[in-house]
Amino acid sequence: MDTLTLNVPPTVGLTDEQFYQLCVANEQWRLELTADGELIIMPPTGGESGISNADLTTDLTLWNRQTRLGKVFDSSTEFRLPNNAKRCPNVSWVILQRWEALSPEQRRRFPPLCPDFVIELRSESDSLKDLRAKMLEYRDNGARLGWLIDPQTPLVEIYRPTVDVEQINFSIDEPPTLSGEDVLPGFVLDLTVILNP
Repeated sequence: MDTLTLNVPPTVGLTDEQFYQLCVANEQWRLELTADGELIIMPPTGGESGISNADLTTDLTLWNRQTRLGKVFDSSTEFRLPNNAKRCPNVSWVILQRWEALSPEQRRRFPPLCPDFVIELRSESDSLKDLRAKMLEYRDNGARLGWLIDPQTPLVEIYRPTVDVEQINFSIDEPPTLSGEDVLPGFVLDLTVILNP
């Protein structure tokens, strides 16, 4: 099944609580709501994408357990961005001080912040154009580093504040190694394992 997009007119609207209840009632789907009121319904990922997402989350979690600098989130976590969009990146990370500044209620529901670091891994049902727009939205809402990984092209795009997107085209046989830079000090991701599930 492909991703579906429904328009939610302003006269209908969805409060944060209504959107939360909609997500809970339809937990078999990943739902996102854009700042423009588009309800995006995403199907579950396939096996290979699931393995790659799990590997990405595991690698980031292992680094974070050693550094204890923040909190790692998987693809089921929905964030309420400053522009009021509700988004769930495939993998994300929030610096500890920002996470601890949230109230217990904010932590339980959709955290009202943009992650400091995000990864989007393109699956077969994802539009590259839509993922690029999503990555720009993360950057514009405060993400300090973002990686869009596209095994189909193959390419990686690196998103940083105030600079142009860096694009790395590569061969599946020789994927690049990515650095967490100053956002995730010491974190290095070898895409070889991720792209060969």
